[in-house]
Amino acid sequence: MKTHFAGHLSAVMVMVGALTIAGCGEVATLTLAQGTGATPVLPPPNRTLLPTVNIARATGWPTGATPLAATGTRVAAFATGMDHPRWMLVLPNGDVLVAETNAPANPDSGKSIRSWVAGLVMKRAGAGVPSANRITLLRDADADGVAEVRSVLLAGLHSPFGMALIGDRLFVANADTVLSFPYRTGDTAITAAGTKLLDLPGGPINHHWTKNLLASADGSTLYVSVGSNSNVAESGMEVESGRAAIWGVNVQTGAHRIYASGLRNPVGMAWGAGGTLWTVVNERDELGSDLVPDYLTSVRDGAFYGWPYSYYGQHVDTRVQPAQPALVATAVVPDYALGPHTASLGLTSSSGNRLPANFSEGLFIGQHGSWNRKPHSGYKVVFVPFRDGKPSGLPVDVLTGFLSPAGEAQGRPVGVAVDKQGALLVADDVGNVIWRVSAQP
Repeated sequence: MKTHFAGHLSAVMVMVGALTIAGCGEVATLTLAQGTGATPVLPPPNRTLLPTVNIARATGWPTGATPLAATGTRVAAFATGMDHPRWMLVLPNGDVLVAETNAPANPDSGKSIRSWVAGLVMKRAGAGVPSANRITLLRDADADGVAEVRSVLLAGLHSPFGMALIGDRLFVANADTVLSFPYRTGDTAITAAGTKLLDLPGGPINHHWTKNLLASADGSTLYVSVGSNSNVAESGMEVESGRAAIWGVNVQTGAHRIYASGLRNPVGMAWGAGGTLWTVVNERDELGSDLVPDYLTSVRDGAFYGWPYSYYGQHVDTRVQPAQPALVATAVVPDYALGPHTASLGLTSSSGNRLPANFSEGLFIGQHGSWNRKPHSGYKVVFVPFRDGKPSGLPVDVLTGFLSPAGEAQGRPVGVAVDKQGALLVADDVGNVIWRVSAQP
């Protein structure tokens, strides 16, 4: 037993040491700006013996500290003391629903050296906490920018994430199902059992567990984003059935189809001008610090966006075998690059916001931040300006300062939403805060 443990420990030390070396060796050669916008620079892949690992250690915010808000705006805490808040939904009456959640427990966690090291990585990044598995309601009844009412709306869920309200039904995407619950305006708690609308890809290995929801304007369809179950299908395509896609789901029957595919990990979804569906996608890893840019794109019905066979259109990923050249030839080029490894997750339209005029038309994006790029990327909230319904120009920083001068993560932004008063709310799952960005008086 002692010999076995010593061998196990030695192997772990070798792996951790190797990961450290990998993180120190490979460095970005392009600026983030070069990997951003409508025509990003895409250098040749830089595959190393071991992947780059450069984790910003999660520390939380020092007392009294806040992120840095853009000129003409200010930031303050809307709610503190949350438990890993990830996603939000603003209800018509102004109440704010927050999914306090994390990845579901993995029964195989710690049973292999790889999974044990992965657990250490997640813990260092601030994602190693158990899931609270609840939806919390926040209410700012006196409109002073601070939620004075907090209640548990729904408990006992399974890694909940996306939410959508259609009529008197509140839909919640768990890690493996979509449920609906009865809701009346003003409810602060729901005790009724959920009704299952449909199952989603899940299982003990649920690599991208965050399933998001967006309702169509007429309430007949739910769009469901489902991420891949791997980096580049290294476990085979059979475990990717229904994944790396956005589904269209009939709200009445649960009947569903693949609306768009080849999207490695689409998370945030939002409606743009003219009823265009937009999403942000986290692209693949282990091709170096300069590849592949995460992206923002309009989503076409029936379109294929490349994963896993190619990236950013027809750039073939030679790691994926057998190749599919005929399918790659159909791959749609995304509209707008967001920089490599920024982990762009949150997405919401600027519609209804009352921030300065330069934020009047476009999309707000929460960038959770890199773990495998040197130097770090993301760790901020940005605004992509639009003109004539399309992205125009470089992103504008809305909220920064999530990384300390020492490179530690004081917070990590995820979901973004515009509240009833026109301020921008930001869920920070390391700081355990909902931040509120409003116009300077």
